[in-house]
Amino acid sequence: MSLDLDRKANRLITEKSPYLLQHAYNPVDWYPWGKEAFEKAKSKDTPIFLSIGYSTCHWCHVMEKESFEDSVVANLLNQDFVCIKVDREERPDIDHIYMQVCQALTGSGGWPLTIIMTPERHPFYAATYLPPLSRGGMPGLLELLPRLSQLWKNDRETALNAGQEVSNLIKITPRVKTGIQLSEEVFIRAFKQYEQAFDSAYGGFGSAPKFPTPHTLLFLLKYYELHREKKALQMVEKTLLSMYQGGIYDHIGFGFSRYSTDRKWLVPHFEKMLYDNALLAMSYLEADRITGSHFYGRVAGEIFTYILRDMTSPEGGFYSAEDADSEGEEGKFYAWSPDEVMHVLGPRGAHYCEMYDITDAGNFEGRSIPNLVKNIRVTDARAELEQERQALFAHREKRVKPHKDDKILSSWNGLMIAALAMGYRIIKDERYLQAAERAADFVLRKLRREDGRLLARYREGEALYPAYAADYAYLIWGLIELHEAGSDSRYLKAAQELNNDLLKLFWDKEKGGLFFYGEDSEKLLIRPKEVYDGAMPSDNAVATSNFLRLGRMTGNANLEERVRDQFLLFAGTINENPTAYAFWLLVALNQRQTGLRIVL
Repeated sequence: MSLDLDRKANRLITEKSPYLLQHAYNPVDWYPWGKEAFEKAKSKDTPIFLSIGYSTCHWCHVMEKESFEDSVVANLLNQDFVCIKVDREERPDIDHIYMQVCQALTGSGGWPLTIIMTPERHPFYAATYLPPLSRGGMPGLLELLPRLSQLWKNDRETALNAGQEVSNLIKITPRVKTGIQLSEEVFIRAFKQYEQAFDSAYGGFGSAPKFPTPHTLLFLLKYYELHREKKALQMVEKTLLSMYQGGIYDHIGFGFSRYSTDRKWLVPHFEKMLYDNALLAMSYLEADRITGSHFYGRVAGEIFTYILRDMTSPEGGFYSAEDADSEGEEGKFYAWSPDEVMHVLGPRGAHYCEMYDITDAGNFEGRSIPNLVKNIRVTDARAELEQERQALFAHREKRVKPHKDDKILSSWNGLMIAALAMGYRIIKDERYLQAAERAADFVLRKLRREDGRLLARYREGEALYPAYAADYAYLIWGLIELHEAGSDSRYLKAAQELNNDLLKLFWDKEKGGLFFYGEDSEKLLIRPKEVYDGAMPSDNAVATSNFLRLGRMTGNANLEERVRDQFLLFAGTINENPTAYAFWLLVALNQRQTGLRIVL
């Protein structure tokens, strides 16, 4: 492959997104999503090559290095396509829609997301990561791009018809079985399904790769609280302990990585996301509250130590993520050899290596990720070796650090505000309340327009993009938690104001439910509604929880009516596959606690 050494900036150089800026010196003639790009495609009479990713995505880095920095690939793209880059974290609306396309066409999805579409934005080809040359059953861009270009030039009707068919397919609204109530049987069935999927040896649900599923754990904790089903609590405790023992937890600097590539939680995909750490902190805090075991509170406290040390802006907002890669290698920042440990710790290093599985053979590409998977003395290891941990942390700080995505998102900040407020309520550490209040004040001050409209992203003094339903729902959640933690009434007032705006801008006045983006936002191919609880709980589920809590706090019967409306609309969907809707189930259990003020 030939690399273009004449690094000239493209249009992305004026953007604020860290992901778009990573591509600002590619030889590809990238455009940001916008009117200029679509007009160019129409005037040039070429299809659009749409690439969607995020700055801490490992395979996005791989595709950039292999293909988008290659002059031959770039020439093909520049000649026959108009190329658009989108940061999925800034524009989740675009990502959501075209990920539906990819899943419909290929049966799977992921990032980087690759879409070929008409100038009218109708997609006719979809894929995820693509190498420059075909391998392992994946088409290579050097073969694929000319074929797609020829299709456009010589058989355009086929491409146009395919694009229209795909667009029509994703516009079909799934049939909703309305009027169904969530009976006790649904909760029992969900519990049984989790029990069947549970890994009794290492915790978690299903096989590798294993993702933390915080809202599943929160549902099971609530199920235990209401039904005294010991197996529900056992599944949660085993999972929380096993995740902490694994390499998915950073035993030197704290915080959790995105997911584990293996069953044991040993080898993670090393990127750290703000939302994962917020939701996991909530799970550990709830386990502390319910069991009285302060081990869980300690883990939550360590997560907060990481966030307040490494992921907090001088103004008080929280950054989005840290990369898996440093110096071009995944996990390099986090892995160790015995010689390195002995160099830092001297004679004490042998004991640390024994306790934390640092070996000559290694457990990750010849090096070792510190972990306690084989160590039953989990609490002892942590207590005995705190000085050693601090010394290793100080040494690790001298390494080249992974890239930090320092944009501030209203949605993810809302989750961390909620987690910190819960942390204060349960652990009674004043620092957590102060950090939550400071972040909330920052978002309310810097991410709202003069007319009160919430915005989605802040970076380098610029707030941009009308906020999505998730931004409103998660931030309202955080403000409710602040109020419950004893903060003054201005946070409850702000929650009520934002909730009114949410209903005004996002509520479907004909069928009910919240649309993904507001009525004042850019109109895309479709205006979807998110119901599924994925890596984060859905905006509709969290908003329903907020309606319930605000209704009971303030005596607003209209909001409790909205809760009933939401369940009448979505209960049929939830009933079909309840384990895909864990946060909905949690809200439904809370709803059954008639008359109680709901604290998560």
